[in-house]
Amino acid sequence: MSSRKPLHGSDILVGIDFGTTKICVVVGQATPEGLQIIGIGKQPSHGIRKGVVVNIPQTVEAVKKAIETAELMAGCEITAAYTGIAGGHIKGFNSTGVVAIKNREVSANDVERAIDAAKAVAIPLDREVIHVIPQEFKVNDQEGVKDPIGMSGVRLESSVHVVTGAVSSAQNIIKCANQAGINVSDIVLEPLASAEAALTEDEKELGVAVVDIGGGTTDIAIYVRGSVVHTGVIGMGGNHITNDIAVGLRTSIQDAENIKIQAGCAMASLLQEDTTLEIPAMGQKKGREVPRSVLTKIIEPRVEEIFSLVGREIAASGYKHLLSAGVVLTGGASLLEGSTELAEFILEMPVRRGHPHNVGGLLDVVSSPVYSTAVGLIQHGMKNRSEVRFKIRDTDNIYAKVVTRMKSWLGEVF
Repeated sequence: MSSRKPLHGSDILVGIDFGTTKICVVVGQATPEGLQIIGIGKQPSHGIRKGVVVNIPQTVEAVKKAIETAELMAGCEITAAYTGIAGGHIKGFNSTGVVAIKNREVSANDVERAIDAAKAVAIPLDREVIHVIPQEFKVNDQEGVKDPIGMSGVRLESSVHVVTGAVSSAQNIIKCANQAGINVSDIVLEPLASAEAALTEDEKELGVAVVDIGGGTTDIAIYVRGSVVHTGVIGMGGNHITNDIAVGLRTSIQDAENIKIQAGCAMASLLQEDTTLEIPAMGQKKGREVPRSVLTKIIEPRVEEIFSLVGREIAASGYKHLLSAGVVLTGGASLLEGSTELAEFILEMPVRRGHPHNVGGLLDVVSSPVYSTAVGLIQHGMKNRSEVRFKIRDTDNIYAKVVTRMKSWLGEVF
């Protein structure tokens, strides 16, 4: 048990990013001036593959250590958090629903019924709804209505984006948090959390795609007219680049990761001069030197492949022509030198690197794409505050809790 006392009050929020390469915990405090970051904990992750928990004991241990570091920095005991979910099992689709307006004036109940009608689609038993995100409404023939309550009419049509995921993946994330002594306040799709931290409202309105390049997956969320219209996951990320370096330079995975971070470049044409790198060898063999251009020739094809798949996903969504603000890259792998230039070349649209903004406190530390998801989870929590939904004592009844949480999602949005 921690000797620190829990910090009471609803002004403390915690986000836990269950990443393939790292578990990241960020503690924030809501103040009149805005969100202040007061604690950070980061721990290497060995129990997660491509965004999905594959080893619960290893994941729990990493969460505990990250929580402990964040607690020491923030000076409080962490008991509840918002957690992210990602992975190839995530599927998103758009849906519409139509209802008759009672009493000729749109009420909150009418809105709820319209959204219920939109999400009334057949979903396999092993999947569950994670988010139902309202996009816009149509009252009679009036399109593009964001908040229809109080408007007069006889017919209300809702457009929503529905995100579904594997029930087992959500259960495992909740189980890992609970075994680490943390209640789960809410589960949030990670690219939506990253978008919350890295995008501006103007970008969402103009049309933008946030591309979160993590260790095991690359997550995509597309915003048009301020609403989420498409979400997608590509099963490739920074770890694939690291593995290519390890094979190409015949060195260990850890050494390959260090080389990628320190000297990696995604575009050969950006190299000013061809310096040499010291490559540690595996086993008892002596290290050797190789030109940096050789490293770049290993990295560039893989990054090119990732962005080609991103481009294919954006084109398949049907919204490419509406992305006036272009693409925002975030996630740890987006820090690779030359990644924005290569993305611009392949995607043929403006690209910038995104990091958390509109926060105070430890801004110099969290102002990195690495922390976008964890900070975004807290920002989501500020906008959608609610009671703790998945408590430690409810671990045996997680399935029922997941269903209950999804049903009451609409109450939080409105």
